Amino acid sequence: MESTTRRVTDEAGARPPGRGAQAARNDRLIREAARAVFTADPEAPIAAVARHAGVGISTLYRRYRSKEDLLQRLTAEAMDRYLAEVERTLADDRDPWTAFADFMHRCLDLGAGSLGMRPVRGLPATEEIADREQRMQAATRRLLDRLKDAGVLRRDIDVGDVAVVLENVQVLRVGDAERTGRLRHRYLTFLLAGLRLSADVELPGPAPAWEELRAR
Repeated sequence: MESTTRRVTDEAGARPPGRGAQAARNDRLIREAARAVFTADPEAPIAAVARHAGVGISTLYRRYRSKEDLLQRLTAEAMDRYLAEVERTLADDRDPWTAFADFMHRCLDLGAGSLGMRPVRGLPATEEIADREQRMQAATRRLLDRLKDAGVLRRDIDVGDVAVVLENVQVLRVGDAERTGRLRHRYLTFLLAGLRLSADVELPGPAPAWEELRAR
C-alpha cells in the first residue's frame, strides 16, 4: 500500500526526497556553464553547455526548451543583477566617484559586459527583456546625472558609453583566469580615468544609442 501511494504521488508530480535538490543543483550547473560558454562564444551550440555542466543533453532540455530560452533566462538574470547594482550605488552615500568606480568594477566581476549590459546577438527582444532594457537605461542615466551634478563626470558621457566600456574590457583574455581578471580591472581603471570631468578634450560624436548597440 505504501509503495502504491508513493508511486501515485510521484506520478502526480511530486518529486521523491532528494530529487528536487538534484534538479536545483543541475539547474545551477547549467546556468553557470551557459554563462561561461556563451560569454566565451555566443555562437556555441547548446550541447557545449551540457558538456561544460557535466549533465546530459536531455537534462538540459527538461529545464530549457532551446538555446534561445536559456539565453533569455541568463540575460534577464544578468539585467536584474545589474539593476540591483545601480540601485545599490544610488543609495551609496560615499564620494560619488568612488561609489561609481566600485560599481563599475563590481559590474565587471558580474560579467555585465557580456550578458545583460548589451543584448545577445540574434536574441529576440521579448517584452520582458525590452522592459528590463528600459529600466536599465533609466537607472543608469539617473546614476550618471548624479555624477554630473557632483561635477565628477564628463557632461558628454551617456549610458551607451558605460555599456561599451564594460563590454570591451570584458572580452579581454590573457593567460589564466586570475591573470585575465587582474588585467580586466587594470584596464577598467585606466578607462574610468578617461570618463572623469575634463575641460581639455572634447569627444567626437555622441555616445552610441541603445538601438545602435542592438543592431550590431
